[in-house]
Amino acid sequence: MPGSPELSNQDISVFCADIGSVAKHNFGWYGDGPSGISGGSEPGELAAAVARVLGQMGSVALGFECPLFVPITDDPKGLTRARHGEGSRPWSAGAGAGALATGLTEVVWILRELRKLAPEVSAYLQWEPFCKSSPALFIWEAFVSGSGKGVSHENDAELAVTAFRSALPHPETANTITAPTVHSLAGAALLRTGWSSDIGLLQVPTIVIKA
Repeated sequence: MPGSPELSNQDISVFCADIGSVAKHNFGWYGDGPSGISGGSEPGELAAAVARVLGQMGSVALGFECPLFVPITDDPKGLTRARHGEGSRPWSAGAGAGALATGLTEVVWILRELRKLAPEVSAYLQWEPFCKSSPALFIWEAFVSGSGKGVSHENDAELAVTAFRSALPHPETANTITAPTVHSLAGAALLRTGWSSDIGLLQVPTIVIKA
């Protein structure tokens, strides 16, 4: 977008968590940036890795592979319909519903731990204000399903990171899932963990990048 601030691949570290049961080894994460590549299967490791980058005055785009906002429609019959762009894999059914339920706790846990480690950093759901702040944290949703899935949970996270990087410097233009009016689970998580006190975040959707 002409005139808007930009962050290039060299300016930003990109991380993603593939949400799933930690106890059943269904959680994986991956990250890469100027300081190198990392990955693993523990949420605490992810929080520590992101905090290290932020502590070095780097900016981080942190994705979660689970629904981070849900549609709120005027017609109650539409409350569980797929978001625009989800196709046959709606947030309210099957794997989407399971990831959403698991993400309700794991996203909050990771953001809470990260807040402890990087208390002076600001977090954003919108790209332009994120680009104007450094160091800063940007939250986005990854969509990895069907033929786009990898061979492991960490690989799914890696594929999402690659897709996000391919969308730089304007990932908002690659957003693939929308809803006119939303309840933002990402916004609620930022409020719950002390990143913000702005209740307007409850109405702000994340961008969604498909692998």
